[in-house]
Amino acid sequence: MPEGEIGRSVRRREDLRFLTGAGRYVMDVAVPGALHGVALRSPHAHARILGIDTAAALAMPGIHLVLTHADLLAEGIGPLPCPAVVVTVAPIIVPPRDALAADTVRHVGEAVAFVVAETAAQARDAAEAILVEYETLPAVVESRAALAPGAPQLWPQAPGNAAFRFERGDKAAVEAAFAVAAHVVELELINNRVHAAPIEPRAAVARWDGARFDLMFSGQGVHGIRRQLAQDVFHLPEEAFRLHCPDVGGGFGLKNFLFPEYVALLLAARRLGRAVVWTADYTEDFQAAVHARDLRGRARLALDAEGRFLALHADLAADMGAYCSSHGPACPTNSVSTAIGGVYAIPSIRLEVTGAFTNTAPVDAYRGAGKPEANYLTERLVEAAARQLALDPVELRRRNLITAFPYRSALGMLMDTGRFAANLSELEALADRSGFAARRAEGEARGLLRGLGIACFLETSRGAPHEWAAVRFADDGMVELCLGTQSNGQGHETSFPQFAAAHLGLPAERFRLVQADTDTIPFGNGHGGARSLHVGGTALVMAMEAVLEKARPIAAHLLQAAPEALDYAGGRFRVHGTERSVALEAVAEAARDPANLPEGTAPGLDAEAKNLSELVTFPSGAHCAEVEIDPETGQVTLLRYQAVDDYGRLINPLLTAGQVQGGLAQGIGQALLEEVAYEPGSGQLLSASFMDYCVPRAADLPPLEIAFGELPTASNPLGVKGSGQAGAIGAPQTVVAAVLDALAPLGIGHLDMPLTAERVWRAIQAATPQ
Repeated sequence: MPEGEIGRSVRRREDLRFLTGAGRYVMDVAVPGALHGVALRSPHAHARILGIDTAAALAMPGIHLVLTHADLLAEGIGPLPCPAVVVTVAPIIVPPRDALAADTVRHVGEAVAFVVAETAAQARDAAEAILVEYETLPAVVESRAALAPGAPQLWPQAPGNAAFRFERGDKAAVEAAFAVAAHVVELELINNRVHAAPIEPRAAVARWDGARFDLMFSGQGVHGIRRQLAQDVFHLPEEAFRLHCPDVGGGFGLKNFLFPEYVALLLAARRLGRAVVWTADYTEDFQAAVHARDLRGRARLALDAEGRFLALHADLAADMGAYCSSHGPACPTNSVSTAIGGVYAIPSIRLEVTGAFTNTAPVDAYRGAGKPEANYLTERLVEAAARQLALDPVELRRRNLITAFPYRSALGMLMDTGRFAANLSELEALADRSGFAARRAEGEARGLLRGLGIACFLETSRGAPHEWAAVRFADDGMVELCLGTQSNGQGHETSFPQFAAAHLGLPAERFRLVQADTDTIPFGNGHGGARSLHVGGTALVMAMEAVLEKARPIAAHLLQAAPEALDYAGGRFRVHGTERSVALEAVAEAARDPANLPEGTAPGLDAEAKNLSELVTFPSGAHCAEVEIDPETGQVTLLRYQAVDDYGRLINPLLTAGQVQGGLAQGIGQALLEEVAYEPGSGQLLSASFMDYCVPRAADLPPLEIAFGELPTASNPLGVKGSGQAGAIGAPQTVVAAVLDALAPLGIGHLDMPLTAERVWRAIQAATPQ
């Protein structure tokens, strides 16, 4: 791979239009004559629908249509599928999730009807005029409570509210290790429910031209959603749907899924023969998109007398919400199993997970999707073990790190590379750990508690396997890079042209990214799992190699030389040992005319490739957080944050740092501020807006110092490992470790996230003699 632009920090080319208001999001696209859709949502967490009267709404000005479940039945519309593939003890129970509730609503915000009008205001007014008669039912909003005897039942086909039971790992080996362990550490842990909160809420425009659907939406992947709409919901060929996305204002996993509103929009467009526009407000997204994490249960770590890890066991309850969302069952099972144990050599691991239905919004993938939960659990156990054994927590980690590669984990992941020990050593220096005692003393002199936490993380990065790419030479002189993966803010318009420029020797400005349209991209798995660069980038490298292979005989014909006599560098084919050369652009232009081609050569240099790879990469890092706590108020202030991370070869360090810092902000938010909260009993959502759901602001974050250690992987030709999820995976345990270190002198050894001022203050009050 030629170096060229690779490894250079280049500012994002797309930022100019974003910062000057020229970004083109769904609601920026003018749709002349479009109608507007609004969903009527359930105010109850659990209730039977005894009747729906839409007459008053239909009589109101500007109203064109009111859809209910009866319309879905009349049109033969199927329920939303759950395509997650998880090997469970018994088959996963996937109850029907209709786009509009049938006879029962099962969470606050579930769509009951969909109103279409000339204006959004008219649709909202009409939605309020729909009369729905409910019979309220008991609700349960927490997984372990839902699995307890006597809990309210959500589904007759899921006795005890259990969606599945997942078990992985050698049970006998784990039990034997615990039986001989010199030390056992055990924790009850809660990985709190959170919401992705992208700055652009979900939005879509549906059209029907008499034969074919068109759905423009704010999403992270078009092909998977098209497949589900065609095969499972509308029972039509995939060719009957075009799905495409303009700019996307953040996704973080949430926008990877098929939502009920898309189905209602498409049905309404077909019924009315007009475009229909819908956008969620933030409360609708809090109520009815998807939430994430919400994994809780018991975890144990066995150690020998020297502090060597022997076994890890976790028995967890995973909240699915009221339905099995697209990838929801895979996050706490398959995904957790790939990363549990983290960077440590643990001979035996046992993971058991019970999925539970509750009267809450569905739970699905969010930045990391199982890997944050796995690393949090592992690192909290390691930190607790260090305190129980009175060992330095960094030394205990170093003693148990994986150091020889390749390494196969207890649950089967084969790691090809890792600089785990180097990350930890370099972090200690970067964070000035040796100077912490003086900083703590200075804080104590001001009446504040100061703590330092160090933790590690291991990501297993790939997302969906396989990806497609093509290189096309456009009529306007640009070279189009066509990708089946997709950007929703990561900077692909900069990074993909950057390494394409290095590979083909053309200026980065000559390349244009093409993505997110099923009419121009025949195959793709979109974005998710930090997969774009190493899975999609590999496909693009393959396509560029195919371009050069097609170009070589044509260049040889133009230069009157044998193909094997040509070298390629700097965007030119050159006859070896001479000055005779021809530029790739000239070859591409000549290739358009069959008269310029050698016999048997097809015209054009366009080429495509499919990367049929299931390889996983293993980003890793060591992080340090330093906090101060005001014991009078419980307020936690994050003072310093450092990280030493390995993402393999860096294409653009500036973009990588931005990705990591964004993930860190979300991980820090989960640790200190964020929690989706439901009221027990009523099931009402208590955090349905940014008045009640707190995301970190700039003032809540210190400078996030990132250092990189580049250890390329041989699993892809770029040597990259994926950085998009890592910050959210590494931050929660690091921040919690720092807070617990500050509180350790008071005898406080455990707190669950989020570590809000109130939660910390109450712990201090309980620990302080009155």
